[in-house]
Amino acid sequence: MVLELRIETTVNGGRRVVEDVWEGESLLHVLRERFGLYGSKNACEQGECGSCSVYLDGALVCACLVLGGQANGRSVVTVEGLDGDRVQQSFVEAGAVQCGFCTPGLVVATHDLLHRVPHPTEEQIREALAGNVCRCTGYAKIIDAVNLAARR
Repeated sequence: MVLELRIETTVNGGRRVVEDVWEGESLLHVLRERFGLYGSKNACEQGECGSCSVYLDGALVCACLVLGGQANGRSVVTVEGLDGDRVQQSFVEAGAVQCGFCTPGLVVATHDLLHRVPHPTEEQIREALAGNVCRCTGYAKIIDAVNLAARR
């Protein structure tokens, strides 16, 4: 027997409702395929790359590891909810965006870091972004982007 759920959640400040969600459907799938929010990327589906990082009730999570039903009655913020954020601008200005696949997760993780530690050391930056994989860079420009955002 397949259990289908109804999810009512707040996404990026707006109320969202979706019907007939399969009980095993991930929050990432709900965000991308049900709500049309394509910023969070589907890469590893194992919580190893960080491309799908979002906030769930203010906590940084990999949306691929969270069941969609777990968002019921809760608040989700995706990279789209950070639109115009100083972090995004810093990534562009520092040249930290190459193919762009990892960028949304890095932006959300950086936003989380700067919320907790407004002026992080390089070690703190590296630790905070350790769960995010970028296959295009050597991370130097990403660290530059985080430092630029911290200065703003």
